Amino acid sequence: KNIELLKKHNINCDGLKLIPNQKTFFWSGKYHQNMNRRDTIETQLNVLENFTPIIPEKYQNCSYLMLANLMPSIQLEAITNLNQKPTLIITDTMNYWMDNCLSELISVISKTDVLIINDEEAFQLSEEKNINDAAKKIQKMGPLFLIIKRGEHGAVLFSENRVFTCPSFSVKKCIDPTGAGDTFAGAFIGHLTSTQDNSFENMTHAVIKACAMASFCVEGFGVNGLLNVRKDILAQRIETLTKIIS
Repeated sequence: KNIELLKKHNINCDGLKLIPNQKTFFWSGKYHQNMNRRDTIETQLNVLENFTPIIPEKYQNCSYLMLANLMPSIQLEAITNLNQKPTLIITDTMNYWMDNCLSELISVISKTDVLIINDEEAFQLSEEKNINDAAKKIQKMGPLFLIIKRGEHGAVLFSENRVFTCPSFSVKKCIDPTGAGDTFAGAFIGHLTSTQDNSFENMTHAVIKACAMASFCVEGFGVNGLLNVRKDILAQRIETLTKIIS
């Protein structure tokens, strides 16, 4: 039913690989009272431990490549298995890979155009305690752009010499923050692919839209907050964030 849900929303599933009688990736964690920090309880790689990405032919000449939060070795394989380098490579990762696969992760980051991580991960990766110092150090690793997500405090976009800060949209009640980062990344790259504009200015609009979309995610458990998003409500949230920024 989960696959049918994706197809119902016109998501191409040609690249989806099913392995019978095997478990999917599993993560569990405990959120702190303010929902802005979490502790990982358990991570099981399961099928991802021995997974080799096979790129369908129709994906080969993609202009935009989103490397979701996966084992860095798999992310590297995805890059090398493409016929040509995409216009933009966007990478997501997490502290688990920093703890266990740092050298491979740094190799992925060196080939990345836009890196998306949260503030805790930025501090760990850079070994800095200030967000601006952390950003400068991480950008020296390769990415042209860096986005640091800050939970209830929004997100910050860094380029070589420019910084853009977007607040989060304040929701009445945060039910479940799990997946908000993935929602952010999906909305961000979705805006770029729909506009075909990779300028810093357009990325600021993508960050605003991404923050607005993430606000729907936290309002429900799992994907429930995203299933019935109305375009007019989304537009209102984008407008609210734009007014706060201006």
